[in-house]
Amino acid sequence: MSATSPWTTETPTALLVLSDGTVIEGKGVGATGAVEAEVCFNTALTGYQEILTDPSYLGQIVTFTFPHIGNIGANDEDIEDLTPAARRGAVGVIFKADITDPSNYRSAQHLDQWLKSRGIIGLSGIDTRALTAWIREHGAPNAVIAHDPNGNFDIEALKARARGWSGLEGLDLAKEATSGQSSQWTQTPWVWNEGYDEAKPEEAAYHVVCLDYGVKRNILRLFTGLDCKVTVLPATAKAEDVLALQPDGVFLSNGPGDPAATGDYAVPVIQELIKTELPIFGICLGHQMLGLALGAKTEKMHQGHHGGNHPVKDHTTGKVEIVSMNHGFAVASDSLPEGVEETHVSLFDGSNCGLRMKDKPVFSVQHHPEASPGPQDSHYLFRRFINLLREKKGEEALPERA
Repeated sequence: MSATSPWTTETPTALLVLSDGTVIEGKGVGATGAVEAEVCFNTALTGYQEILTDPSYLGQIVTFTFPHIGNIGANDEDIEDLTPAARRGAVGVIFKADITDPSNYRSAQHLDQWLKSRGIIGLSGIDTRALTAWIREHGAPNAVIAHDPNGNFDIEALKARARGWSGLEGLDLAKEATSGQSSQWTQTPWVWNEGYDEAKPEEAAYHVVCLDYGVKRNILRLFTGLDCKVTVLPATAKAEDVLALQPDGVFLSNGPGDPAATGDYAVPVIQELIKTELPIFGICLGHQMLGLALGAKTEKMHQGHHGGNHPVKDHTTGKVEIVSMNHGFAVASDSLPEGVEETHVSLFDGSNCGLRMKDKPVFSVQHHPEASPGPQDSHYLFRRFINLLREKKGEEALPERA
């Protein structure tokens, strides 16, 4: 991409300024202002509201490769962050076309108004295919996205902000993404034409403690749907905080930022929990930090994986599933120590997507099994975890696939 951008509009009201000095002009949507972040692209065809409220996207600007965004509007049911008032999720968004007017019976608000309410700065009217191709070639860039309805921009100052931002490497964002307090989760999975229901924790068969590094709501719903009482603890909780609750198992949640940075305080906790022989299940950032706790290494990816069309092979069954991905860091496959085996691998690039300990009830995956791109190819992983809890109680295992 040259310093003179091929993407222009007659009166730009939004800019994307990359750290190399490239300025991309477009039409502003959503909130006004400016923010620095990493630019990634997402290839999903649906679920834009869930994507933008996924805490794992904190510190990122999401470019949607699908051109028509907004047709289902926005509502209060399709958000993923645990505490929406804090607005944890993507800080910016980029569209090819203008936001589509809503035409769905579940819509409660126009997407542009919803973006404003969430404080998400948006830019539309650019060639997202060209931007995506640039990211694939050069990697995810640091940038500033800015929106001013009057088109008044100090471009040199924005370039300096983009150049000066340190990026996601070495950045602990889990402390920002976590709900920050202990809570009980009771909402069950969504049912067609009925919505969500509330579980009764006192009647649950199993107790799962979730360490919240930026957990998504649908992960917690799937646990309650499998007869679990779910207690959520903040990212900075200690091992003794977890064990005081006498759980049957521990869940390490997804989240944003560099796992090595969050691992400074989270990895020692995970290592203590592994010693207890409690079943442990990790997703996304939780997977990466479990890898670190076991002695593996993590690495920054060139462009990351973001979308709902990623093929992953489960070596334990030989099956391939289509999964949802959202990560810019990965566990290095060649760093897995003795006693830890790779269970899942990306068929796009061969990167690690899962691991398990050979002698303990501990496993994790990089992708998001609570999402439904396949549509439910990966839900078996939750039943796999429940079976570890059942085994500890001497109960018969459930079929992994319902």
